[in-house]
Order: sequence, then structure tokens, then C-alpha cells
Amino acid sequence: MSISKSTNVSRSSGANLIIDIGNTRTKVGLYSGDRLRKKVIWEKCDLKTVKDFVKNYKIKNAALSSTANVSKAVEHFLQKKYFYIRLSHTTPLPIKNKYKTPKTLGKDRLAGAVAAFDLFPNENTLVIDSGTCITYDFIDKNGNYLGGGIAPGIKMRLQAMNAFTAKLPLVKQKPLKKFIGNDTESSLRVGGQMGLIMEIRGFIAAYNKTFGKINIILTGGDATAIAKHLENHIFVNNNLILKGLNKILNYNVQLLE
Repeated sequence: MSISKSTNVSRSSGANLIIDIGNTRTKVGLYSGDRLRKKVIWEKCDLKTVKDFVKNYKIKNAALSSTANVSKAVEHFLQKKYFYIRLSHTTPLPIKNKYKTPKTLGKDRLAGAVAAFDLFPNENTLVIDSGTCITYDFIDKNGNYLGGGIAPGIKMRLQAMNAFTAKLPLVKQKPLKKFIGNDTESSLRVGGQMGLIMEIRGFIAAYNKTFGKINIILTGGDATAIAKHLENHIFVNNNLILKGLNKILNYNVQLLE
């Protein structure tokens, strides 16, 4: 099963196939140059799903990033048909990776940093990705990726309070209108959801104090909801990881020319 958002894609010219396999879903993009022409979300990334999708388009290059295991059959198929890269700590990048343990760095974090520097070249930028975990990733004005932080996402926070206590219930995420809970359920939401907002505000303030005025990019499933609670000028980009992977792919294609 897949969820699709698309515009017309030229089938006569070669495109870039970008696959981002996350913890729960797979995001797929078709790019012509730097332009995202089609976006699809798959519940799983198996060989049949990939073959059914690519048969409709003329694709020249492919890139894949994953936080989970990747089907060997899928990788073999992509390697055989296209110029293909799987993002790793050894992949050539258009930025400098200063992370002390690059092998352990989440590839989605790295791709987001590449996209951020492409959007704001020669400027300091903080990427906040609100998924299963929330990640903070900072790239400076010289194109150096310095690292950031990892914290529980909203759903994980709410689940943890239920799992590690005897009596607190499991509550679902809902929009917040106030920061004072007047019963147990609303108090849990305030602590889990508004607590995250306060954390983000604190990190933004710390980065601004250290580096001066910085750009803030929010991405991930909760990005739009979180942005409503932040006073700073925030850029929301839900295709940031796909954009970064496409930039990395184009960079590696150019190295061959």
C-alpha cells in the first residue's frame, strides 16, 4: 500500500530515484535535477513495490538511505539497473562531516544537514527533525556539520510515562491550547508535548547565543504542529531528507564526469 502526492513526471528524460527508509515508513521521491516531481510513501520497501513503481518512469540514478534493514534483492536490483549509491559514512559529500563517530551517525541526519546547507549556503542552520526521536543537527556557515542531539519524540515521551509507571495512563497526542493541565490526561500531554516545545525553545536559544542569528528548519511528522508554538522565524520542510539525498546523489554523479 502506498500514499502518493505527485505532479507530472517526464518519462522521456532520466530522473533520480530517491528512497528514504525510516523506522515506520519509506519515503520515495523522483527528481528532475533539483526539482521534486513526485513523492510517494510506502508501508514497506520490497522488490515488488520497487519494480512496480520504477517501470513507469525513465530513471538514470538512484540513492537509498535507511535506518532499518534493506532487502538485498532491492539493492541488487537498483545496482544492476542504475548508477546507485547507498548513503554511508564513506559516501563523498558536498559538506564536511566533523562528527567524531561518522559510522554511527544516522544517515537521515546527514542528508538533512546537506539539504540545509543547500538551502542556506554560507549561513548557520539548525535542523530539527521530529520523528520517532527528535534530532538536532547543526551545520555552520562554512559547510561543517558539527553534530547536535537526539531526544525522545512526542509519542515516545507519552508512551514512556505509561510504560515506566504503575498508574499513569497512555494518552494520545492532541493539539494543546494551554500549558497548565487540569487533570491527569491533560497534564501528561502538557508534560510530553509542551515539554518538548520548551526543550526546542531552549536549544534554539542556546544555538543563537553561541553562533548568533541562525536559520531554523523543522522537518518530520510533527513539524507543522511544533512550528505553531515557536516564536522564531521557522522554515518547515517535510521533504528535507529527500532533498538532501538527491543533492548527495547529484554530487556523486558529477564526480564521475
